[in-house]
Amino acid sequence: MSLVKLQVNRISYSQNQSGAYALILDEVEGVRKLPVIIGEFEAQSIAVALDDDIQLQRPFTHDLFRNFSERFEIRIKRVIIQKLVDGVFYSSLICERDQIEEIIDSRTSDAISLALRFHAPIFAHENVLEKAAIVIDDESLDKQTTKETDDIQHLSIDELQARIQKALKREEYELAVKLRDEIAKRESDS
Repeated sequence: MSLVKLQVNRISYSQNQSGAYALILDEVEGVRKLPVIIGEFEAQSIAVALDDDIQLQRPFTHDLFRNFSERFEIRIKRVIIQKLVDGVFYSSLICERDQIEEIIDSRTSDAISLALRFHAPIFAHENVLEKAAIVIDDESLDKQTTKETDDIQHLSIDELQARIQKALKREEYELAVKLRDEIAKRESDS
């Protein structure tokens, strides 16, 4: 089966499922997007891995796993989203230690979070994309994201910075990233 390389596009709050987020993966050499529904904690972990500016007081489980793996010279070479069964994605971590490869079953959200921390490429089998990928332009995704963040556009930069601090204390990293992006957008526009 052929593998298709993917990259993380964004995470957005799922309006269809309470407490769920949509992780959008883009086909690197194509136009398809693979939406994967993930939980709040997984979304936070991925958001932290995507943003180098967020410093945690204590490591998330995925950070602990990375630290443990690096200590024992285990590396994740790649992540493969292998199949989709009854709406559930199944993924594998391809790991290596002492030039020996091992395949480890993983939830897709955990696999993506680890791939980001290990700077490992993400792939999906073509048949997974044929079943679940959609073609949607980034403009439509931007409109959805804009709709979700409209309520923060009326805040001043000082209010945004204060909310970032509150969000970080409550470990609401997804919100902190959105607030930070709003500040960056305003600063680049001025």
